Amino acid sequence: MALFYRFLFFLIGLTIMTFGVCLTIKAELGAGAWDALNVALTEWLGFTIGTWIIIDGAVLVIINSLLVKRRPEILSILTIILIGSLVDLWMFFVFESLKVSGLSLKIVTLLLGIFIIGFGAAIYLQAKFPSSPIDSFMMAIRERFRVNLMIAKTIGELIALVPALILQGPIGIGTIIITFTIGPFIQLCFPYFEKRMNRLLDSTFQEKY
Repeated sequence: MALFYRFLFFLIGLTIMTFGVCLTIKAELGAGAWDALNVALTEWLGFTIGTWIIIDGAVLVIINSLLVKRRPEILSILTIILIGSLVDLWMFFVFESLKVSGLSLKIVTLLLGIFIIGFGAAIYLQAKFPSSPIDSFMMAIRERFRVNLMIAKTIGELIALVPALILQGPIGIGTIIITFTIGPFIQLCFPYFEKRMNRLLDSTFQEKY
């Protein structure tokens, strides 16, 4: 049962998080740094956004391994494949015809997307399955440089921002907002879902024994 709860948190969290990612892209005020990079790579070289998410993730697996001086978490590639597939699924079947017009609506869409990303990430991280290479990058920065989750996430976003700018990805005011708010939103939601997961696992343990 414990494994079932963990898998449920994992799948629901990723589904929610990728929905938020697509909202921030569709807001057209500037995507998050990693998403702006993937959109730019799609425009320059083809493939889907989800495919580039997977490719970036494979590269980050190696970088994360070097940062924490441990063997690469190969299983995290499965997580990034799921994330990339979910993004493409949302983009092609839900958001393909969505056009957000008007500055006010775009701002609302962006802010909603940011909150949903933080909400979803805080849920799926509780499963303690191999996290996405991007989130593992955040955790590796946290471990290597002994900073909190918010600062680690912000550093990771800033690192992705450079190639996104070079490739003229969809960078805008939204990118800046995302860069400095995703970390705090995850930090805000994380303790709540950590408590929920611990309660579920404790109840499962008590039922078993």
